[in-house]
Amino acid sequence: MNKKYWSARIRDCEPYVPGEQPKDRKYVKLNTNENPYPPSEAVLAAARQAANDALRLYPDPVCGDLRLALADRAGLKLEQVFVGNGSDEVLAFCFAAFTDEKTPAVFPDVTYSFYPVYAEFFGAPTRVPPLNDDFTMPLEELKKNDGCIFLTNPNAPTGIALELDVIEDVLRANPDQVVVVDEAYVDFGAESAVCLVDRYENLLVVQTMSKSRSLAGQRVGFAYGCENLISALTAVKDSFNSYTLDRVAQAAGLASVLDEETFREHCSKVVATRERTVRALENLGLQVLPSKANFVFARHEKAAQLFAGLKERGVLVRYFAKPRIDTFLRISIGTDEEMDILLRELESLLQEIGAK
Repeated sequence: MNKKYWSARIRDCEPYVPGEQPKDRKYVKLNTNENPYPPSEAVLAAARQAANDALRLYPDPVCGDLRLALADRAGLKLEQVFVGNGSDEVLAFCFAAFTDEKTPAVFPDVTYSFYPVYAEFFGAPTRVPPLNDDFTMPLEELKKNDGCIFLTNPNAPTGIALELDVIEDVLRANPDQVVVVDEAYVDFGAESAVCLVDRYENLLVVQTMSKSRSLAGQRVGFAYGCENLISALTAVKDSFNSYTLDRVAQAAGLASVLDEETFREHCSKVVATRERTVRALENLGLQVLPSKANFVFARHEKAAQLFAGLKERGVLVRYFAKPRIDTFLRISIGTDEEMDILLRELESLLQEIGAK
């Protein structure tokens, strides 16, 4: 590709690759960790109501109503909440706000693959300690107080979660550095670090409405932290785009925060299906890492072949052709009916592979 006119920053950057969103046929889509259940009628009604003639006006740049609702739910103050266009944008702002050429980004080798992209784009050096052999976090390597820590909990793509006392150990060991706890999947069984925000001024907790609140299409992310850290994120936002969240997204997000019943119901259903799926996968001979997310990470020596075979049969899962994890499939949790299709096709594939 001709990259004439491109800046050096983007010319040499290797962008993040999202999960497939194919249009060629109808798939059982278990590759992007979306919620299998729709937003509640209350959320949809709020979105419809917001899509009125006021769309000619700019949205609230500070997302005041949404931030206040999030603050109330977390037992924090308005000034301790930041809202952005999906947690990806919030995380990007974290790299811009808390890392630079003298402050590296520190994250493990197997984690959210957007982190190295952000680091390269914003010109931050990195320190990337490897996960332990069992794919748990290399905690001692995250306690060196030498850079901004990015800690995904539960981790992606492994699904393994950390307990709060472990997160506190990391916070105490890094008093001069920000510790960003990325909780995109926390609502499916892990412990949130939001309760620690008032105790640690170096803690920033990032969450999203894409997974547990079925709003991936609206792009609503948010962060909790002390006022100093939130002000830093706001300074970055207002240096890029003051209006990061549109009127419809703000209305839908607010309605979702207020709809606790649907939120809890959907999370419970996903967790129940996850546990059933884990047992079934293990019965088929796959090794499944312990997951507290809305996906599982399942190992098979012929993972690449299984990935391709499932796609041919109309089932999409995620495969990473990367060192250490190229024998794993990441499988999002769908409805019980969708998981039954996955398991049926997977069993058939395994029988075919065994016969060859």
